[in-house]
Amino acid sequence: MLSPRLPRRRFLKNVGGLSAGVAVASVGLTRGAEAAAGAEVEVPIEILETKVISGQPEFYHGWPTVARRGNGELWAVWSGGRAAHVCPFGQVCAMTSKDDGATWSRARVLHDGAMDDRDAGVLETAKGTLLVTTFTSLAYEPVLAKAEKEGGWPAEKLALWKATRDFLTPEQRRSGLGEWLLRSTDGGSTWSAPMPTLVNSPHGPIQLRDGRLLYAGKKLWSNGNRIGVCESRDDGLTWQWLAEIPGRPGDDAGKGYHELHAVEAADGTLIAHIRNECPNDFGTTLQSESKDGGRTWTEPHLIGVWGLPSHLLRLRDGRLLMSYGHRRAPFGNQARVSADNGKTWSDPVIISGDGKGGDLGYPSTVELESGAFLTIWYESMKSPELAVLRQAKWRLKQA
Repeated sequence: MLSPRLPRRRFLKNVGGLSAGVAVASVGLTRGAEAAAGAEVEVPIEILETKVISGQPEFYHGWPTVARRGNGELWAVWSGGRAAHVCPFGQVCAMTSKDDGATWSRARVLHDGAMDDRDAGVLETAKGTLLVTTFTSLAYEPVLAKAEKEGGWPAEKLALWKATRDFLTPEQRRSGLGEWLLRSTDGGSTWSAPMPTLVNSPHGPIQLRDGRLLYAGKKLWSNGNRIGVCESRDDGLTWQWLAEIPGRPGDDAGKGYHELHAVEAADGTLIAHIRNECPNDFGTTLQSESKDGGRTWTEPHLIGVWGLPSHLLRLRDGRLLMSYGHRRAPFGNQARVSADNGKTWSDPVIISGDGKGGDLGYPSTVELESGAFLTIWYESMKSPELAVLRQAKWRLKQA
């Protein structure tokens, strides 16, 4: 079992109060010859702002993704309309910002199916098409079955959950399980009906420089629950299976690997991060690489990161940024940088560290025109009662 890698320095004393003002934390970065010599390079982070951006305290907000369009507009999508982390009510929701997150539009429901719609990823393709991903789930059924058997729920709550479940027959519910994509060719004004994809992951597919879309994820409802990548050559209309990502010896990848995300590095290497819930190194992020456009992948390996799931971003200067949830003290979200196309990663910097517990995370990050970053995640806070969307603006200065 890997001993989780700890930062070499203490973070700023007031990391728990980031929303109160500007905070700066420094961590050590070792790489290349410096790593061999044990030298460290300072990578300071400056927190400019932290705030709640969701305005619907009556709903639980979960598993968001943020993307920046070519025109600078920000899109945030998430699973909204919820009563809890597990419930039958999830919708695919979105809001937009035209001022780098200073203000956001009201929440808009993009899709509200008869089943629980969970997670949401968003991407603008090279052709200007917006793609939003989600998946359907019946995870709430055992919770409801227990409540029906044991009692204890208020009558109105039990009736609402049952009515939502029973809108479809058991056979219809099982056949409705799937991995889905919504598509808009008019900037988000109108959206297609859900289209099937072959895999799902929280933050969705990426655009490659050769024009293909690559979707690293998991086949959720098929035998074997394979981990791998599929591709689209028609701007997201159809998807073809490309390759399986192998498991490590002793790992049951179908059961223990989850919630992938990928990035294309400056040298063309494709990098996929994997949420590892196998007994060996439970709770760590694993990494696999492809040097041939996604057709073959290396055996996943440790990168010294405890925390998950990871969102990957290639910065304008060619470095890579990973942001991920950290579900132990300090509860919150962290980020690391790679300056060598994913071969090594820096020690963590804390984006948020004031969480009350582990019901948080799934951060995703965009790079703003100013050079600052904007990260959005979900979090159950002390108040309000249900999980909200939080946002941080911050800067990461190059060493």
